[in-house]
Amino acid sequence: MTTLSPDIQPTRAARGPSRWQTLVTQLVGLLVILGAWWLVTDVLKLYPPYVFPGPKAVWTEISYGLWGTGPQDGKLLSAIGGSLRRVLTGYVIAVLLGVVVGLLMGAWRPLRTTLGAYLTGIQSVPSIAFVPFAILFLGLNERAVLFVVILEGFIPVALAVSGALLNVPPALRVAGRTLGAGSLGLTLRVLLPASVPSILTGLRTAWSFSWRALVGGELLIAGAASLGEQLEIGRNTANVALVLATIIIIGVIGGLFDSLLRAAEGRVRRDYGLEVPQ
Repeated sequence: MTTLSPDIQPTRAARGPSRWQTLVTQLVGLLVILGAWWLVTDVLKLYPPYVFPGPKAVWTEISYGLWGTGPQDGKLLSAIGGSLRRVLTGYVIAVLLGVVVGLLMGAWRPLRTTLGAYLTGIQSVPSIAFVPFAILFLGLNERAVLFVVILEGFIPVALAVSGALLNVPPALRVAGRTLGAGSLGLTLRVLLPASVPSILTGLRTAWSFSWRALVGGELLIAGAASLGEQLEIGRNTANVALVLATIIIIGVIGGLFDSLLRAAEGRVRRDYGLEVPQ
């Protein structure tokens, strides 16, 4: 086993904080936020509870909504299941479609210069702007939500795959052709594996876009168990605690999935020698 010389071996400061240090810092930050929230609402009482409820009231909504046993309890749990089913279905379709289109754009310049420019422009449009079109085109149903989720997830993946293929070092292209790889073989066996770290970054971006698009679309669909429906119920009943509880759950779920994708991206980057293990 070869080791780096002392002159080039990375120091702890260069590698950054360890995972445990990062976790402790995040927990301390969370405690500070909760403490400030409790101070403003329950101690100083700067706002009435029906305008800005405290942590206890929000936690009550979360606990009743997740594992309550009453006739109106457990709604948040079923809402989480419905939303996850929709977003995962749309995300998988978006990734598969984005990879195919990205490969075609990376291999064919005319498609890259035309479709790539259009996709970049569409990506700048907020996802909520596509919801009215989806409803008019597909109806006020789950298909409209899936359309928006797929659209918002597909574009980052397609652009990431296309851009990653173009950023592969020319030496790898030359080596692949020297070894007899044709156009398809060069793409699938050389360019695509070399692009995996950049593609994973696009997958993280696609998840973020898809998750936000899902909640925006669900706000307009009545009768389906979803987190968007819970936000709408909280608004209609002036239940700010339910609104805040739902927002917190949306943030936690989005953050957990992003952490999983980030961990996979970090593992791949370390395997590719692009990152120093901590």
